[in-house]
Amino acid sequence: MLYRLHEAIRSSSASLEALSRTAVSALKNPASPWSNHYSLKAASALVDVFDDWSLNYSKPDWLVRDLKDKLGQCLFQEELIDSKPFCKLIRFYRQDLVSRTGLPKLLVVAPLAGHYATLLRGTVETLVQNFDVYVTDWRNARDVAMEEGSFSFDTYVDYIHNFVELLGENSHILAVCQPGPAVIAAVSLMAEENSSFQPKTLTLIGSPIDTRQSPTAPNLFAQSRPLSWFEQNAVMDVPKPHKGVTRLVYPGFMQLGGFMGMNMGKHIEAYRSQLRNLFNEDTQSDAIRRNFYREYFSVMDLTAEFYLDTIKIVFQEHHLAKGLMTHRGRKVDPSYIQKTALFTIEGGKDDVSGSGQTRAAHDLCTNLPKEMHAKHIEPDVGHYGIFNGRQWRESIAPKIRDFVCQHSDS
Repeated sequence: MLYRLHEAIRSSSASLEALSRTAVSALKNPASPWSNHYSLKAASALVDVFDDWSLNYSKPDWLVRDLKDKLGQCLFQEELIDSKPFCKLIRFYRQDLVSRTGLPKLLVVAPLAGHYATLLRGTVETLVQNFDVYVTDWRNARDVAMEEGSFSFDTYVDYIHNFVELLGENSHILAVCQPGPAVIAAVSLMAEENSSFQPKTLTLIGSPIDTRQSPTAPNLFAQSRPLSWFEQNAVMDVPKPHKGVTRLVYPGFMQLGGFMGMNMGKHIEAYRSQLRNLFNEDTQSDAIRRNFYREYFSVMDLTAEFYLDTIKIVFQEHHLAKGLMTHRGRKVDPSYIQKTALFTIEGGKDDVSGSGQTRAAHDLCTNLPKEMHAKHIEPDVGHYGIFNGRQWRESIAPKIRDFVCQHSDS
């Protein structure tokens, strides 16, 4: 019922959104003698903010810029490498393919936690300067027809395993936040098989490897209720007219509501600042904030089976950290990892993946030589700052580049 109500509001808001845009255009018309009047400027700013809070946000475009182009007009091209029902593997490259020759192949496993993979646009824009980048571009579960089958935590591990094999020898993995446990599982299984496609390095950024350490608000919430509560209160069936009608999902708008609630004061202050910027015609500051929120408000549904698996396996029962994880009935044992160097990165102010949760991965890889372990804590950044923004570009990304180069085949 809640999902259907959300869809009804979303549909009705489309006409209001069009009306608001027309109103903003009229209020800002420089030919109007009232365009600089205090009341109309305030009304224009309010209408602009209303437009931002529209529920009609589709998947954003990647539009990955070449940061070496000072004008910011050169974009990397997208190439479809593989397509599965719930994910596309895409590659970013310059038109000049020769420029990509010899660069390390890096699989970026994007979070599957409510936002689209495009939330990593800034991450990818930095990485493509030094790597041949491949990204897991997850699909919105509501857009996947029922006949395409289910998607569980086991399926997730399968996808990562398949993508690594597809990239071939001498590849590297970077997992941002949520994928960490599944990526370690896939690499562990490949190591046990002594696969020739084992990645050379694995970099984990803000990952919930062991959420018993420094538990954060999302961790505590997941542990505060039985799994049945989440199944009864957070799982809904997809309504018409979506392609995945009747599929059971955890709706993206519920995930967004949870994240907004965690930092509501910060979001309210952000919109107060936006109102001031709009009123004072500070278009540059307004554009930066608007672009962030349009990405932030673009959310996707997760399949119910994957969502509930994650709650149970990662946040409630800590399967990986306790040595209990299995994949399709087969034990997952990270002690088999001996050929994949491990780099963990944490933010000192991370309120999603607490201190020590990512570093716990080192304790699991008991047979990995000491010289193949590396750790870094960026003291003054929160969760998003460890994969986006100035400190990501200037401090963290160079360390990843050097780590990969250190463990790459010449």
